[in-house]
Amino acid sequence: MADNLNVEIVSPAGRVFRGDAKGLIAPGVDGSFEVLKNHAPLIAAFEVGRLTIRGLTGDSIEFATGGGFVEVLNNHVTVLAESAEPLDQIDVDRAKAAEARALERLSQSASEAEKQAAAEALERARNRLRSAMGSIGN
Repeated sequence: MADNLNVEIVSPAGRVFRGDAKGLIAPGVDGSFEVLKNHAPLIAAFEVGRLTIRGLTGDSIEFATGGGFVEVLNNHVTVLAESAEPLDQIDVDRAKAAEARALERLSQSASEAEKQAAAEALERARNRLRSAMGSIGN
C-alpha cells in the first residue's frame, strides 16, 4: 500500500469500492482531474460522468457517477458519490426507462425547480446509458 493509493468509494447505497490503485480520474466541475500517489491534500467536487480507478496491474475499473466530492489525504482517496455504478453492472433497459421517465417529467414540469430536477435526472440517466454503451466490447 505504501507505493499506491488507497481508494474508497461510498454512496448512499453503501460502499461501492475499496482497494489499492495507481490513480483515480474524476469528472471535476472545472474539468477532469487525476489523483496519483503523494497528491497534495484536496477536497474537490465532481460532476455527473465517468469515474475511473487505474488498477495496480494496468487495468481500469470505471463507474458511472452522479457527482459528489473527492477527498485526498495521505495517499487515501475517499469518494463521496451521489451514485456510483460499475459500468459492467448497469442495466441498459433500466437506464433507458429512467431516461424516458426523466424526459416525461421534463416535458410536464411547471416550475423551474421541477425542470431543474428533471434535467438533472435526465443527465444522470443519459450518463449511465453512454457509459454502459461505451463499455460494450471492452
